Amino acid sequence: MKPTNLKTKIFLDSGDPEETKEALNLLGFLDGQTTNPTLISKNPEIAKKLEIDRLTQEEALAFYQKIVKEISQLIPQGSVSLEVYAEKTTKAEQMINQAKDFFSWIPNAQIKLPLTREGLRAAQISLKEGLRINITLCFSQEQAAAVFLATKKAKKEQVFLSPFVGRLDDQGKNGMDLIKNIVKMREKTKSKVEVLTASVRNLDHLLYAIYLGSDIVTAPLRILKEWAEKDLVLPSKDFQYKVSDLMPMPYQKLNLNLSWEKFDLYHLLTEIGLEKFTQDWNSLIKNSTL
Repeated sequence: MKPTNLKTKIFLDSGDPEETKEALNLLGFLDGQTTNPTLISKNPEIAKKLEIDRLTQEEALAFYQKIVKEISQLIPQGSVSLEVYAEKTTKAEQMINQAKDFFSWIPNAQIKLPLTREGLRAAQISLKEGLRINITLCFSQEQAAAVFLATKKAKKEQVFLSPFVGRLDDQGKNGMDLIKNIVKMREKTKSKVEVLTASVRNLDHLLYAIYLGSDIVTAPLRILKEWAEKDLVLPSKDFQYKVSDLMPMPYQKLNLNLSWEKFDLYHLLTEIGLEKFTQDWNSLIKNSTL
């Protein structure tokens, strides 16, 4: 069962409802689940279909809808993140049309939009229309500041922000510093945005995110298994995050009175992430791009 003093919400990062069931059995609870094109492309059911042939665009979307409906039914009180198809050149209007469609699939949808200028434009319009969103592929404090300022009118639980810590670690930077910095900056802006620690690679990532006050952590099943084996241990007050040779990411004192458009949203890892998601989605589809 969920530890009584655990304030952080725990999500499963997976595109497989069977893993949802296993996580529920392991933990006794699950607050939500995050999906993306890469995770969907790894679903065992889709792998069998691809042994025969790629899917049409309609078949791929129908499969995605089927999967998230199954997940939603398993965690009806939780949140399920669905990712729109977006390339570097995708316009806000295209994302909004997809977002509305995806949002209608299940009652607990949170629509993932990329942290690009068009993605934030889509986010602002989506919020006005009552959608819940998850702004993803965050790798810098400037990007996070732009999200806080662009979504100032959001309601509680309407906006998640997903910094990807593991991918920063891969580049030799301490990704968990970004979580610490964003949580600190969020307090200054009084933003209602919930920080969702993503790209979690090990149990220390999960525990330190809890320690830092991340609102949500999403982790693959193998890490949730490891946590369950340790009886859902929580970080102590003197918890020490073990950093080997990762480069620190110092806190930036940004001018939070500026408009969000003034901040630099470019990050190479955001572009790489977008490209990876589109490649994985396109790998499912016959001669087509959404």
